[in-house]
Amino acid sequence: MSAPTVLQVLPSLVAGGVERGTLEIAEAIVAAGGRALVASAGGPLVGPLERLGAVHVTLPLRTKSPLGVLRNAGALARLVEKERVGVIHARSRAPAWSALLAARRTGAHLVTTYHGTYNEGLPGKRLYNSVMARGERVIAISHFIAAHIRERHGTDAARIRTIPRGVDPRRFDPALIPPARLAALRAEWRLPEGRPVVMLPGRLTRWKGQGVLLEAMAQLPDGFVGVLVGEGPRYRRVLEAKAARLGLGERLRLVGHVEDMPAALLLADLVLHCSTEPEAFGRTVIEAQAMARPVIAADLGGPRETVLQNRTGWRVPPGDPVNLARAIAYALGLPAARRAEIGEAARAHVLKTYTTAAMQAATLAIYEELA
Repeated sequence: MSAPTVLQVLPSLVAGGVERGTLEIAEAIVAAGGRALVASAGGPLVGPLERLGAVHVTLPLRTKSPLGVLRNAGALARLVEKERVGVIHARSRAPAWSALLAARRTGAHLVTTYHGTYNEGLPGKRLYNSVMARGERVIAISHFIAAHIRERHGTDAARIRTIPRGVDPRRFDPALIPPARLAALRAEWRLPEGRPVVMLPGRLTRWKGQGVLLEAMAQLPDGFVGVLVGEGPRYRRVLEAKAARLGLGERLRLVGHVEDMPAALLLADLVLHCSTEPEAFGRTVIEAQAMARPVIAADLGGPRETVLQNRTGWRVPPGDPVNLARAIAYALGLPAARRAEIGEAARAHVLKTYTTAAMQAATLAIYEELA
């Protein structure tokens, strides 16, 4: 790799897709012979990052105050000069403003990754968001986001590189899950043998569509168990009350956060994505498909690209419990062999198109292009 040192900047290293992507790229930089630096306010992922061979620098990058952004810009500029950083890769808006200023002061190249659609509800938000489109190269995590960048910011298409998120087949592989791991989760969640499992993974929040699934379940006979994987204490109470009103009773499990997502997904006969607002990508969709699970996804945002209609799964109108119920009934009514065939097609599609290794290679190619 031509660039000797790459500095990634983000608010913190707690949990989430941005943080996971940061570790994946740090791993690739080190493997390619470069030096990987990450600046953030810290968090539980610092240890795993450093075990990959990267160096973490603690800075208060969670701040959004103008003074804090300026101070962080100075700190980043000093770090760039001290460590001879060739590329700064910014992954979040407030740190990206600091990174932009530091790049201008030092001559380092700036790459940004545009991770979401970013709300524009308040005055000045479009300007604030625009920093994510100001890199010499702007990484869009889906074709949907690439179009969004061009529309919102008028960014020259020549500066945009579409690099989808990836799944790690070293972790998400049905062949690697021993029966004991499945049995442990099945017992913990009190899943009866012989009944299909319909799973919706995602943080418990209104726009993720758990409520839409509950309304769809109320229209269907008691033939399967619905499992909601994810945390969100406030909305969990709303969902529990809704489930009680709909009379779902023992048909529903709210299991909270799950560390062993490969095993969790493998327990499902059908995995759902029910978001009512467009997702920039939707990594859980490709993780489910990598585990050879058929997926029903809301027909908006990133899943339009990752779910091939009637081939690797199905897409339904967002926020529509009637059509979601019909799709669930159709999928569960298929012969098990046909569902397995669709699941295998889904896994093959993901392994061909959406792997961590492909994402890493494409990102390193951008660094080389600038170096």
